[in-house]
Amino acid sequence: MSVKLKKKGISLLFVLLSFASLSAQYQPHWDSLDKREVPQWWQDAKFGIFIHWGLYSVPAYAPVNEVDGIYEKYAEHYYNRLLTGNKFFQDFHAKQYGEHFKYADFAPLFKAEYFNSDEWAELFREAGAKYVVLTSKHHDGFCLWPSTQSPHWNSVVMGPHTDLIGKLSTSV
Repeated sequence: MSVKLKKKGISLLFVLLSFASLSAQYQPHWDSLDKREVPQWWQDAKFGIFIHWGLYSVPAYAPVNEVDGIYEKYAEHYYNRLLTGNKFFQDFHAKQYGEHFKYADFAPLFKAEYFNSDEWAELFREAGAKYVVLTSKHHDGFCLWPSTQSPHWNSVVMGPHTDLIGKLSTSV
């Protein structure tokens, strides 16, 4: 066996072993995931703010009493419910916005005119929050920052015409 072939074989072995060790760390079930170490900052933080905000905030609709299941009651799934033919969402949408109003038509209506990142950050601090998570891109693909992957479907090009993620990140 040539030296070159041996080196390639050894290199391949190391690559395969590194992938094997990575996949051996956690398996896709709760018993495995429950064994993972929780980061110390998370243990110390105790309280944080999670924000779901985007185009779906314009209609801000989800049936609450009419449906079973927790995920059926979230407004952030508005676009998906329209696409999958959910009668509650389709009827609401047609009644409120008309048959020809598309989900993308919400973009100019998403103005964020009352958004003040400094006020939000101060409110979060006063509440004792140690971290903030803002959903930067939800199921509809609309980004709250100037994404190069979504250059025409983001909050800088449409709607509020500003980098919402950048502003909040700077403020907190």
